Formats: sequence, structure tokens, C-alpha cells
Amino acid sequence: MFQQTILIGHLGADPELRRTQSGVAVATLRIATNNVRKDEHGNKQEQTEWHSVVVWQRAAETTAEYCRKGSLVKILGELRTRKWQGQDGADRYTTEIHAKSVKFLKHANESGGGLPSQAEAGPVIEDEDIPF
Repeated sequence: MFQQTILIGHLGADPELRRTQSGVAVATLRIATNNVRKDEHGNKQEQTEWHSVVVWQRAAETTAEYCRKGSLVKILGELRTRKWQGQDGADRYTTEIHAKSVKFLKHANESGGGLPSQAEAGPVIEDEDIPF
């Protein structure tokens, strides 16, 4: 079986970088993707979806260093759902994308619209411990 998720979207906030108890870097990102469709009257309707992304190790450090709110990124990863307990003791579930690679497409301070060409795109940062 194979599972892969690809997202191209803008960061809704600066990446949050922290470390696990064993010192491994982990960054969390909130990515917004937009879907435009026409309703039954022919009017364009835009819907924004928000995605939680987790980036590990050196890729987490680099992403936190170079990306800011509004940065355009391409994420390749896999969906993972984890279970946790809320303060009320009830089970909760969170679905996240664990990134295998992060490609910086446009920095938040760059102007211009649309997707950049490959020459304008930034580096690809991959998690070295996950085969891609």
C-alpha cells in the first residue's frame, strides 16, 4: 500500500519550532489551500481549507528559519491521525500531514502572483530519515 499527500499553499502563521525531550527538532505549520468553484448560479465561490503539517529534524529547523506567514510552500508527506485526551477526559483525534519534503516556492516578502517557475523556486528540504 502507498499513501502520499501533496499540498501547495500559504502559511497562515510563522512556523512553530520546538524540540522533543530527546532534542529532536519538530516544526508545526498551518497551511491554507484554496479551492475555487462555481455555484449553481455561475458565481465563483472560494473555499479555504486549513491543514496541520509536522516537519521533523533538519527540515524543521530550515523551514522555521526561512518560512514566514504568507510563504508559499509545497509539502509532500503522509496523513497520520493521532488520538489524545482532552482536559475533560474525552478522546480526541487530530489528522496531520507528516512532511517528507518541504519546497519553498515563494517567500512572504516577495511580490507577484501565481506559482513561480522552477528557476524562481527555493530549495527542497527533505527529512533524511524517511525514504522518499
